[in-house]
Amino acid sequence: MDANPFELTDDTPVYVISVAAQLAGLHPQTLRQYDRLGLVSPGRSAGRGRLYSARDILLLREVQRLSQEHGINLAGIKRILELETENMRLREEINRLRGEVAMLRALVRYELPPA
Repeated sequence: MDANPFELTDDTPVYVISVAAQLAGLHPQTLRQYDRLGLVSPGRSAGRGRLYSARDILLLREVQRLSQEHGINLAGIKRILELETENMRLREEINRLRGEVAMLRALVRYELPPA
């Protein structure tokens, strides 16, 4: 069955910059700065306007929290976000490899005669 093309996910870019700024509690210019710095990468509309997803809004809030509550500068926040992304990618890779190892162990047990 094909996925519904109208189904919205957390990654669907739907919020224009003014709405995203309001939802994140930030000024639209701050969102533009975060985009320029690569902290958040919103989607683009046909007219090249920024469109933010629900996940982008959560990320904007996290950037603001790290900045205000922990006093981390934007370069530090960018590095933290990069490391978190890499950590997630590596965890996914570990899980994939564990599955492969389990499958190979099962194949070895199945094909080798008992000792």
